[in-house]
Amino acid sequence: MDRFAAMEALVRVVDTGSFSAAARQLGVGQPAVSKVIAQLEERLGVRLLLRSTRGLSPTEAGLVFYERARRSLDEANEADLAATGAGSGLTGRLRFSAAVTFARLHLIPHLPLFRAEHPALTIEAILDDRNIDLIEEGVDMAFRMGRLADSAATARRIGVSKRMVLGAPAWFERHGEPLKPADLRGHAAVIYDQGGGGASWTFRKGAEEESVTLRDEVRITAAEGVREAVFAGMGLCVTSEWMFQPDLEQGRVRQVMTDWVLPSIDLWAVFPTGRQASAKARAFASFVAERIGKTSFAP
Repeated sequence: MDRFAAMEALVRVVDTGSFSAAARQLGVGQPAVSKVIAQLEERLGVRLLLRSTRGLSPTEAGLVFYERARRSLDEANEADLAATGAGSGLTGRLRFSAAVTFARLHLIPHLPLFRAEHPALTIEAILDDRNIDLIEEGVDMAFRMGRLADSAATARRIGVSKRMVLGAPAWFERHGEPLKPADLRGHAAVIYDQGGGGASWTFRKGAEEESVTLRDEVRITAAEGVREAVFAGMGLCVTSEWMFQPDLEQGRVRQVMTDWVLPSIDLWAVFPTGRQASAKARAFASFVAERIGKTSFAP
């Protein structure tokens, strides 16, 4: 039995809390993971995992083994990278998550350049507008917008986008252009019903401040749906610039109330809590920060 394979299996099981989730991450069947753990416990002569109806948890010995195994795996990965030399780039698998529209507009188009710099690197993108569990999904890093729900997460702010009121030109031709926050009550609104969205907003203009709740006739949980609803003339929306950036440049949507300011929204590179961010995750975060820095919503 390969010791590193056994250590990785144990680490994945403890991180995810189940044999099946660890097996999915490792790309093997659940029986194979169970067998590796059983062989490891037999070789060490101690019980490493407690099995109950609530799932799996490490014993005291299992927790000690887990911490040392995780450090050993991290150090081995870093050693592999150092041995290959900076010139040969990163290797292995980079698994990241991001919101669908942000990834489609601002990440995926740049992947060819990142892959050209690191041709031995395999990339897996987990795209979901909801915040997935990084440990459960075996993700190296995630890109997240807005306020971080987990204050203990290891995160790095890499960008900031301004928010704006916008809609299709035809909408404003039919319904008029709002000039102040109170005017928004007379317009149908398409609401992004995820973190960073919502119907209630506070606008500022110099020392003046005004809050308004939009007429949320349509609520959508995915940014792609919000975009299509706005294009279809279902209403205006309050959105971050990243969601419509190319469409603003092409004139498919138009910003209004430009003299009123909304709170900006941060972009974060988030890494799994409790473990050192891998070299490939750090490199990709820096790469994206550089690309974001060349857009109009850079910090």
